[in-house]
Amino acid sequence: MVTLQLRQLDIPLGQRVLLHDVSWSEFEAILVEMGEARSARLAYSQGTLEIRMPLPEHEVDKELIGDMVKILLEELEIDCECFGSTTFKRETQKSGVEPDQCFYIENHQQMRGKRRVDLTVDPPPDLAIEIDVTSKTQLDAYQALQVPELWRYENNKLQINVLQDGRYVAFPSSPIFPGLPIVEMIAEFVAQSTSLGRSASLRNFRDRIRRLEKLL
Repeated sequence: MVTLQLRQLDIPLGQRVLLHDVSWSEFEAILVEMGEARSARLAYSQGTLEIRMPLPEHEVDKELIGDMVKILLEELEIDCECFGSTTFKRETQKSGVEPDQCFYIENHQQMRGKRRVDLTVDPPPDLAIEIDVTSKTQLDAYQALQVPELWRYENNKLQINVLQDGRYVAFPSSPIFPGLPIVEMIAEFVAQSTSLGRSASLRNFRDRIRRLEKLL
């Protein structure tokens, strides 16, 4: 058997590596060895570990959509705690994920002031966001961790998945933001940002939310 060290892996931007038959203890050791100050993203499910290196395109869309969610929460006066790309893992489910962005909304009070997450006592985030550019989100890992709502953005389209009876179902709108055309707005303003830029597009997005609020 040939054993490789993590430092021997050189994953180009936009590429991913799949490692099979990885035990939970090995996954934990990999997390420690790679540390928190890294650009690579990890996802673990039932012995399969994915290590991916995001492209700039991925990072730009991640920040933009995350900022739109923050604007929604602010304008609608919905309290939240943002946990970004925190590692969420649970040994009993043999699953671990690092969302591109995530938010505690319904459970925000329980997570207020916390700087570490332990899913044996803490709830999963209420909303997770994944930008699928070079790889597909591991739905089974998110299902195992029971994340109530998952947004996946791919090819200029947002898909909203809501957990029902332990499995994700595609929804046309977000239960967190009822009455708002989230799918259409996210696509519109991400596209707009390529011509107007991030700041102008986010200002326009905020204006749109304020106008829609008056109609709700």
